[in-house]
Parts: sequence; structure tokens; C-alpha cells
Amino acid sequence: MYVGRFVVVGPETAAYRVSSRSFPNRHVVEREGALTVAPTPDAPETENPYVSYNCVREGGDGVVVGNGSHVDPIAEKLDLGLPARDALASVLLALDFEKDDYDTPRIAGVVGVDQPGPRATAEGSVEAEKRGAYVGIVRRDALLVERVVEPTLVATYERDAPTPYEFAADSAADAARQAYDLDFEHAVCAAGATVDGNGGVDTAVYNGPE
Repeated sequence: MYVGRFVVVGPETAAYRVSSRSFPNRHVVEREGALTVAPTPDAPETENPYVSYNCVREGGDGVVVGNGSHVDPIAEKLDLGLPARDALASVLLALDFEKDDYDTPRIAGVVGVDQPGPRATAEGSVEAEKRGAYVGIVRRDALLVERVVEPTLVATYERDAPTPYEFAADSAADAARQAYDLDFEHAVCAAGATVDGNGGVDTAVYNGPE
């Protein structure tokens, strides 16, 4: 099944994968504090505005993942203190679906947010609260933003509504590799991100077998 680009978002873990039939010559690179989807050196030149973009970027207390230029303004709104739900909804509504031949939806997720701080356990020790996460999509016919409490997948095609998905990754590198290896067609590259209970962020990329 070809589902196009997709995100898998859980409370503390997120993954993003590029699946593409039209522009397979791409990889994810680290650039200026973000993970960026960019053409490989051997890629043919294109003026398509949707080929290159930041797909992972920290914002506020969390990390944003997504399939286009909307990742940056979502992160910036989180930096300003806007709640994750509102940041997702406002940016996705403003930028709308991609104006290409397929009306490709914009998808995004935010992980590692809504933590009120450490809490005391029944035994008197202190532990960190679990992190929260949100996922969103804007299609030609709908805007959906949901809080998620378990790994949730949304894709640009076929699976274009947030749906719980079995995804157990124990690191950012594991999340990127698992996303790349999922049984959907035309995998190109992937990125992963984790936010631990104390706010520590880790990111990783997987660009396929060398």
C-alpha cells in the first residue's frame, strides 16, 4: 500500500517518513538545529516548493514533526507559549493543504508537551510526569487535531485520519529505522525524535541502507 508521507506520534516518541514515487532522490540531514528533508547530490533539479523542508524541529517544551513548511511556524508558536493543540490547528488552518496536483494534506505531530512538572509518588519519591502529544492533518475536506495517548499514525494518502498504530521504539534512532521499515511502499528516508520525562530531546535520521 502506498500511503505517501506519514507521521507516527506517541506521548514521548515521534517518527516521520518520506515515501515518494515522484521525488525519491532525497535524504534527511541535520541543519541549523533541525532535521531537513533535502535533495541528494544526484537529484535532478526541480522548482517544486514541497520537496525540501524541515521535518523535525524543537519548539517550546516539545518537538514538532511534519511533512512541510508548516513545521517551522508550529515550533515558533510553541516557543511563544501557545498550547500544542492551538499551534497545530492555527498553522494547519492558515497554510491549508498543499496546492499540488494531488491536494496533498499537511500532517504534523507534537510530542513532549503538557508536562506540569515532577510529582510525588505514594512512596514519597519524585518522578517526572509522562509527556503529552498531539497529531493533526489538514485535507481538502477537513482539519483534524487530536490529543494522543498511544502511538498514532496519520498519512497523506489512504490513512489520512489519525489512527492508533502499534509502534514501540526505545530511542530516536529506533523510531527512525522502524518508520523506514514499515510495510508501506516507496520508502525514501525517515527521522525520529524522543522527549524523555525530564525534557531531554534526542533526534536521529535513517536514510536507508548504504
